[in-house]
Amino acid sequence: MCEAIARALVMAVVTLRLDILAIASIVKGSGNDALWQSRLRNLRDSVPVGTRFHITSGHLGTIKYVGPVDGTPGIWYGVEWDDPNRGKHDGVKDGRRYFTCLVPNAGSFIRPSKSLNFGVTFLAALSAKYVDDTHDVSDREKIIFGSSKRAIEVEAVGFDKVRSKLRDLEHLREVSLDNEKVAFADTPGQIRRTCPNVRGLDLSTNLLPSWQIVACITVELPCLERLILNQNRFLALDGELPSTAFEHVVELQLNDTLITWAEFREVACFMSALRVVELGYNRLTSLSAKSSKFVPLIHDLNFDINELSDWTSVATSLSDFVALRRLVLSRNGIRVIPPLSPECSPIQNVQSLALSANRLDDWQDLDRLSQWCPRLESLNLAGNFLSESDGLARHSRQYAIAKIPTLLVLDGSAISAKERTDSELFYLSFISQHSSGNEEEICRAHPQWTALCNKHGRPAEALPRKGDDNKLSNSLITVNVYRCLTRPDKDQRHTSKLTQIKTLPTTKIAVFRLQLTKALKLPRSVGRNMVKIWLCMEDGFVELCDDSHDLSWFGIENGSDVFVTVNSTEQ
Repeated sequence: MCEAIARALVMAVVTLRLDILAIASIVKGSGNDALWQSRLRNLRDSVPVGTRFHITSGHLGTIKYVGPVDGTPGIWYGVEWDDPNRGKHDGVKDGRRYFTCLVPNAGSFIRPSKSLNFGVTFLAALSAKYVDDTHDVSDREKIIFGSSKRAIEVEAVGFDKVRSKLRDLEHLREVSLDNEKVAFADTPGQIRRTCPNVRGLDLSTNLLPSWQIVACITVELPCLERLILNQNRFLALDGELPSTAFEHVVELQLNDTLITWAEFREVACFMSALRVVELGYNRLTSLSAKSSKFVPLIHDLNFDINELSDWTSVATSLSDFVALRRLVLSRNGIRVIPPLSPECSPIQNVQSLALSANRLDDWQDLDRLSQWCPRLESLNLAGNFLSESDGLARHSRQYAIAKIPTLLVLDGSAISAKERTDSELFYLSFISQHSSGNEEEICRAHPQWTALCNKHGRPAEALPRKGDDNKLSNSLITVNVYRCLTRPDKDQRHTSKLTQIKTLPTTKIAVFRLQLTKALKLPRSVGRNMVKIWLCMEDGFVELCDDSHDLSWFGIENGSDVFVTVNSTEQ
């Protein structure tokens, strides 16, 4: 099948370029002219709906319609732009719908033109990047990371020197053809003879129109394990794919492709070795229910920045992903985690969960989370509203740790045995001081109450008398915080009044940095890496830059002076 498709595509490239010569007459022609109608049919054959194109300004789009538009002469392309800001409508003009868009108002009409670039073959792009001497030695090429949607870019200085060593394409293991206008496969056998040992392939931001074209490329790469297809636009799969096209693919990235969950499952059933999948930035609003299709043993699913706000629906839809261990649902608008119904949790094997920047604002959500994910070891919660409730703004980490007994890592910071003990004691003390009602009501509101009382003793027993050295309040230390414009010195005047923070000496520097951000009311635009912490010592100031250690490791104790600088234009 791939051989036939590949040959047809090569012919299509030639035909397309020949048909471009007739475009001017088509644009100006009359709809009643027989020759004009014939050329229109030829144009539709050579530029079918779904064809991808590139224009000189750098914008990419997809052909959604080829034909006349009421009230205007000649032929138009109805297109959907990858960048919706370039669009003007969603395929409707003067009350008539000509095509539909995946993203609202991402469409417009353009004339057929020689300036439209319909792409090149895989080997043409490979040769242009790794073989042809067309790159300036001073070029600084940018490498784009995974699901960052171009937010994370790293400059590779002097990459031409590396390229010169890769001209023997047979030895290539990692190939990046990001934004190289790849649209077609090559004659069967050519790719395999040229670069048979490729393990990782990045085809992000290209002109690939369908999964069949991707398969015609990958079937020639028998060692392929990692496939990156971010920021492409594929037609829904129509038919089968070769069984060997994705035989060894372990990792698949489909960020910002606007693929639906149903379309992904159609493709995934041809990837028996698939284990890691990224589906971020795809505007997913729901995941369909179970499917009869084969489900690979995927253990890592990333849904970062979608619209999957219904927790129960998401969990239920993932019930047949029995090997799932890591689930990313950051920035999906999740507001509540409801109680688990009597049956077994559909995601009970999940050990790592990212819920950052959602809208959770009830601490009972964490109690219910333990029911849904009884084996949970790593959790990301930063950016929710939990810390703004119940007066726990400064102790939200301790509260979260106590509520989930299996947790080993919270917000990227490991939980030591001592921190867990301190957190659980704090939890017991806080509940005993702020809860009313009888024992049954406390147990209902705080499911970990009984287990922690059995572990540490009831608060009255664990923290019996004023002045007891084991009392949690005696474990808290007060740190004096001053904010400075520049690196502090002995004679510097502070730019803010004294701010005092009560915290535990077991608090990691990474967590303490977040506490400082809140206590000093720094704007959200100030990232964690912009906040520098300096400890005042007898012989000068020491920067606390190792986030893996806790306060006690640096010798911070009750009454220690800490100075904070912010490396930002917004002071």
